[in-house]
Amino acid sequence: MVENPTPTSEEPDDATPLDALGTLAMQTVAIDDGLDHLELYTSRGLLSLLWHGPADAERVVVCVGGAMGGLLGPDGGVYHRLGRSLAEDGIGVLRVSYRRPNDLPMCVHDTLAAMELAARHGGMQFVILGHSFGGAVAVQAAAHLDALSVPGVVTFATQSAGCENADRLSDRNLLFVHGTNDTILPHQSSEMVRMIAGVGDLWLIPGADHLLSPAGEEIHQRMVEHLPTVFGDAAPPQEATNSTS
Repeated sequence: MVENPTPTSEEPDDATPLDALGTLAMQTVAIDDGLDHLELYTSRGLLSLLWHGPADAERVVVCVGGAMGGLLGPDGGVYHRLGRSLAEDGIGVLRVSYRRPNDLPMCVHDTLAAMELAARHGGMQFVILGHSFGGAVAVQAAAHLDALSVPGVVTFATQSAGCENADRLSDRNLLFVHGTNDTILPHQSSEMVRMIAGVGDLWLIPGADHLLSPAGEEIHQRMVEHLPTVFGDAAPPQEATNSTS
């Protein structure tokens, strides 16, 4: 299903992302109804995952964090709230905590490995959400896959570095979300990535900062409406457009 990222010298060329992790041990515990915590122990660090929804969900939203890692996403824990909401519609939500935050190749590898794990349990289509540095992770991970497997990507306050191959996503549904008061990564960063991709909708949120505060509830509501439409849609990729809250 996935192309393998560039393997290390210790990995066989034909190793899948999950196999190439070299997992030494894995354990899973149900921490709440419909929420499982998975830990994959590797020689290069711990890959930690939170899984919302049915274990065999065919549609999966993958959520990745920024340069410091993290599992909550934008303002108010949007990733967690999406996990609760989308599970009611049978959509799985996979939240990824990197082995080594801010190491882009490793974080992309972690994301692809997590997606492969979900695919081995029934996952067929994925939409990847990435915040800040995670926007580059989302773009690169999606670029390793075709549009049938990953029909869409959503970035939140993305950086432009690492998104140079966004043009490979011109056949996807792309949404770029950015706050106009982001003092860490200005909204021009999302505009640049959208320009590279050549398609996509740019949603500028007036007054929102790098965590998209105070727009968390508004983002949650829009994602609950937006994400189900991306899965299985036969609609052609949209032309680049601007929108403001």
